[in-house]
Amino acid sequence: MTKKEIEITPQDLRFMEMAAELAEENVKRGGGPFGAVIVRDGEVIATGSNSVTLTNDPTAHAEVNAIRAACAKENSFTLKGCTVYSSCEPCPMCLSALYWAGVSRIFYGNTQDDADKINFSDKFIYDELARRPEERALPSIHLKNKRTIKAFEMWADKEDKIEY
Repeated sequence: MTKKEIEITPQDLRFMEMAAELAEENVKRGGGPFGAVIVRDGEVIATGSNSVTLTNDPTAHAEVNAIRAACAKENSFTLKGCTVYSSCEPCPMCLSALYWAGVSRIFYGNTQDDADKINFSDKFIYDELARRPEERALPSIHLKNKRTIKAFEMWADKEDKIEY
């Protein structure tokens, strides 16, 4: 299905309203202005809001918090078949986490440009990700080590592993 073929339903609008409400309530509690709702087959699996400053956890974005809650509830590391409704276009970390979780699609309200206007810019990170590790502002140095490959070799040889 192409982007043009996706029909926005009243249910989609309702779940986006829920994400927006979570973001607004979170601002009132002292958190960041972001909310997320994870849905499967019309049922809310989990919600999340940004708690970075509330929990002193830089990874506690709305989508990541919602993923954690949904995976705990589902007792699974995958969220295949789920749709995410986020009050804002996911940042690089959240987008990566949503890919890793295997969600089916993402609806978002505010855009990266909207976030930039209130000083939540991810442009620097997107730019850094496009650079080679040795060219990044955060030094990323490949330290060759015979020991680090051992776990990879063990994983490759493991017959009872759970692939993800």
